[in-house]
Amino acid sequence: MSDFLSVYAVPLAIGAVAVALILGLVNMARGGSANRSQQLMRWRVGLQFLAIIVIMITVWAMGS
Repeated sequence: MSDFLSVYAVPLAIGAVAVALILGLVNMARGGSANRSQQLMRWRVGLQFLAIIVIMITVWAMGS
């Protein structure tokens, strides 16, 4: 279980956060819609929360 989490779930969660961040920054740099940038940054915050949960479960599973 901890192998699956550390090999697949953690990088996937971190990658999702990075994608949301990059999309938001690109939209802001291009002068895109402010609403779209706000939506992407909200997604980033939610994905960061999910990534922290996944990382904490991985740490817990590796300690067990």
